[in-house]
Amino acid sequence: MAFDLVQYFAGQIRIQKPELFKKTADLSDPEHMDHLNALLFGKLIQLWQHNPAQLYAEIHAQDLLFIQDIVRHLTTSAHNQSPLAAADFEAICSEILLLHFAELTQMDQTAHYGQDGMQELLLGQIEHLAGQAPDWVWQCNELTELVGSQAVPEDTISLDETMKEFNQMVQQHHDDHSPAIQDSAPLQPTWAKVLEPIVALVVLWVLADALCKYVF
Repeated sequence: MAFDLVQYFAGQIRIQKPELFKKTADLSDPEHMDHLNALLFGKLIQLWQHNPAQLYAEIHAQDLLFIQDIVRHLTTSAHNQSPLAAADFEAICSEILLLHFAELTQMDQTAHYGQDGMQELLLGQIEHLAGQAPDWVWQCNELTELVGSQAVPEDTISLDETMKEFNQMVQQHHDDHSPAIQDSAPLQPTWAKVLEPIVALVVLWVLADALCKYVF
């Protein structure tokens, strides 16, 4: 199972963007920020499924216009059931999506995933997203394979444990892609093997000649 970026990003939002929670403090749904995290991360995965090369480039570019375009489509979607005012919804989602882009870029630079490695990481998150938000989220971000999904049972872990697991994942990926250094014995040149019997005959001839002189 791929490292749980859903939980990782949720923790990073709390650490890096605590001011966002002030805008959702009065909502009746205390998990709405987590739902927005799932909404936006799921949208990234849905976009990756359709054009991985473009999204890989956009993640590294961190283009605000591209981010705003994604958020605007989510804001105006007929499936958007967020209780937030449109302006607050756009502002919060833009901040979360920018954080996603920045974190993914840093991961890629640290672990040297490349597009193929990033694809494996992102597509592996679908199982972590399952059941983490109401169906309107998956309809809104068009990750419709998760409509009606149930959460995959997982042990609840702390943010510290999540960070430890993330660091281990990065180190493992780095080790897997590091060039292997192997000790090898010096190769014996081919000509040496060819001359071995000749040298042996010469040695035997010298010994035989010396023996004959000694005896006779």
